[in-house]
Amino acid sequence: MTYPEGLPVGDGWVPAPGTAAVTFPYDGAEIGRAPVGDAALARRAVEHADALRKRVGALPAHTRRRVLVEVADGLADALPDLVDLLVLETGKPRVDCDVEMRRAVATWQAAADEVAHLHGETVPLDIQPSGEGLFGFWTRRPIGVVVGIAGFNYPVLLASHKIAPALAAGCPVIVKPAPATPLATLRLVHLVRERLAAAGVPAGTVQLVTGDAEVGSALVTHPRVAAVSFTGSAAVGHRIARAAAPRRTVLELGSNAALVVAADADLDAAADAVLRGGYYASGQACIAVQRVVAVDAVADELEKRIARRLPEVTVGDPRDPATRVSALIDEAATERVIDWIARARAAGARLVHGGTRAGRCVVPTLLAGVPDDEPAWAEEIFGPVVCLRAVPDLTAAYDLVNAGRYGLHAAVFTRALDTAFRAVEELEAGGVVINEVPGYRSDIAPYGGVKDSGSGREGPRFAIEELTVTRMAVVRP
Repeated sequence: MTYPEGLPVGDGWVPAPGTAAVTFPYDGAEIGRAPVGDAALARRAVEHADALRKRVGALPAHTRRRVLVEVADGLADALPDLVDLLVLETGKPRVDCDVEMRRAVATWQAAADEVAHLHGETVPLDIQPSGEGLFGFWTRRPIGVVVGIAGFNYPVLLASHKIAPALAAGCPVIVKPAPATPLATLRLVHLVRERLAAAGVPAGTVQLVTGDAEVGSALVTHPRVAAVSFTGSAAVGHRIARAAAPRRTVLELGSNAALVVAADADLDAAADAVLRGGYYASGQACIAVQRVVAVDAVADELEKRIARRLPEVTVGDPRDPATRVSALIDEAATERVIDWIARARAAGARLVHGGTRAGRCVVPTLLAGVPDDEPAWAEEIFGPVVCLRAVPDLTAAYDLVNAGRYGLHAAVFTRALDTAFRAVEELEAGGVVINEVPGYRSDIAPYGGVKDSGSGREGPRFAIEELTVTRMAVVRP
């Protein structure tokens, strides 16, 4: 799949002010050059989107659904090529890039299905005496111009989480990919614009602007933008929320997901979940297992079972289908993870496995007894590192999980139904998963966090609601 040079701004492609190299994280080789936009181009994109706002908002449901279905089909056809590009651009293992693309296809399919569910309802105004003789109903209307800003770790999927619901809701959208990973998103946007044009919809309904924080600021502060959807770090998300006010913001931010292991848990299943959930995407996932909290009765045995299986987590070239951990996105990320491991050890943590580099990769690491205030425990490490702590009982486990500032997803392994329901009630997280990895998520379910993990919800049905507003109608016949 090829696309024109420049950036997709307006109904065509315009020259970019500059270009930048995109490199393969595993060996640093240049894989291509990407166009780089600026603040002026960002403002131009918003003005174009605003000019289209009423026309896009009036698109019939069958047209919106057709475009979404055809994009899903187009992505499915292009899946092998896009997986190859994602491996080179992100450095993620091939298996994770394949999962990303399949989830992206499912996201567009689900958004198409949700178009039919975008409706309102009647309101019994005569519940109050003043409403006698009146007829009331409300509908959902598109919120207006949407800006979607995606992280580097799942660039096509995260961009799809922004673009597909916006189109389903009838909103023009401008997407800004992460500077390190723009190429696959450019291909996605090119495909979407082709399908829009084929349906008689202006290609400029979906635009893309690359660039640095100045470009992001120009987008999120523009007075004609109605909503901003951002996926990335908590620090950046908080700055966006402040800068974007009073525009609506949907923030899917960081986390340090916890997996709680009860005394009655299936320890083999729990250990398997740690391996599957802690090291996929080289740990660069907001709901990767970072903290394992096990009750004293099983903590030692669980540690042994995890340590015994850690050599199964193959480290190496992400192009190899057997690889499960590869290079992080850049050298700065790698150095930070290694530094946090060293800090944890200096503070008294015990290194069970890993803790070193293998070329540009961080060896899958297991730490035990990391203190509460160490960043490897308290912050989002975004690398292949899992920290194990033992606690006296489930009350202490839930208190320890809830003491942190994040709350995206958490998991509990138990055989007891009452323990499972207690976890759902007590754990302060946007999602609680029983007997599976906290990283399990459905792209059709509400997804998002509490506390410093963000606000608002993604998943097509719920994102569409975030990108629409209710309009109340009161009629006296």
